[in-house]
This record gives sequence, C-alpha cells and structure tokens, in this order.
Amino acid sequence: MTNASEPLSEDQRREIFAALVEEQDKGTGVAKSLKDIVTRFNITKQDLTKIEREGMDNEWPPL
Repeated sequence: MTNASEPLSEDQRREIFAALVEEQDKGTGVAKSLKDIVTRFNITKQDLTKIEREGMDNEWPPL
C-alpha cells in the first residue's frame, strides 16, 4: 500500500486506524492485530504506532 518516498495521506492513516480497531473489536489480541495490520498495509510497526496514537488523540472513527 505504501511507497517509502511518499507519506501516508490522512485518509490512508484513518483507514489503517479503522482496520486496527475493527481487528481488536473482533477479539484479536493486541500483538496479533498489530502484526496483521503491519503486514496487510505494508507499513512499519513505528508507522502503525504513530497512526494508532494519532487516531486515539483525534478520536477518529470507529472510536
């Protein structure tokens, strides 16, 4: 999904955040959901951590 030379757009970050929340809402453990989303969207764990924090700070849906 990502190209290392291009930063993720807000829409892409929101999509990733929503997918993470949905995985965890289904009962997937935190560690597995993080690994699954990193793989699914071809991003780094550091990117996901930033996206997760941004989503929570800004109360992005589906919160």
